[in-house]
Amino acid sequence: MAEQVGEQVGEQAGGSRAELSSRLNWLRAAVLGANDGVVSTAGILTGVAGAAGSRTALLAAGVAGLLAGAMSMAAGEYVSVSTQRDTERAALARERRELAEDPEGELDELTDYYRGSGLADGLAREVATALTERDALAAHAQTELGIDPDVLTNPWEAALASAAAFTLGALVPLLAVLLPPESWRLVVTVVAVVAALTLSGWASARLGGAGPARAVLRNVVGGLLAMAVTYSGGVLLDQVTG
Repeated sequence: MAEQVGEQVGEQAGGSRAELSSRLNWLRAAVLGANDGVVSTAGILTGVAGAAGSRTALLAAGVAGLLAGAMSMAAGEYVSVSTQRDTERAALARERRELAEDPEGELDELTDYYRGSGLADGLAREVATALTERDALAAHAQTELGIDPDVLTNPWEAALASAAAFTLGALVPLLAVLLPPESWRLVVTVVAVVAALTLSGWASARLGGAGPARAVLRNVVGGLLAMAVTYSGGVLLDQVTG
């Protein structure tokens, strides 16, 4: 009975935390990548458009921004997640050492954790013992660190996710500025960017369990501000150099 309770409690405590951490990592990489793709590419394109850039100049600037941004996001995410994985490995190594040096003290620590979670003293001890006998490292890693030793963060997956999300985001303003007639470029680009940022803000809030209004507002205001600044810079540059 205690072993069954231990398995259930351990899976709920550690599994849900590890699942939430993985979900948030993917969400963070995807949302940051998509938002950066939309905003940075839109900023580049509106700046070039403000300087009366030709379609060829817009295409070159947009593609260059897309490629540079996707690679930058991938490299940054790889480094960030690699550091996180190194930290997780170091924490697991520390737990292994503590389990080898003081198994009884670690059992007491695990017991205290489940006692603090609301289990009675006797049941908390039985659950801690059952989990320790099953897999001591996994029990401590999941309850104390929120880490599943068998499922560490993957920097390559995060890097590819960021690059793909950035590329998809960048395609929105790039197509919006290239496809319509010249007189409609700015209007179509602004509408497309606002729509994309609204969607990404809403999706990130829903997946994260937060209210969408604030996330959408942050996304849209930030994107419009970036476009206004770069467009003004492009217009000023055209006047100065013209």
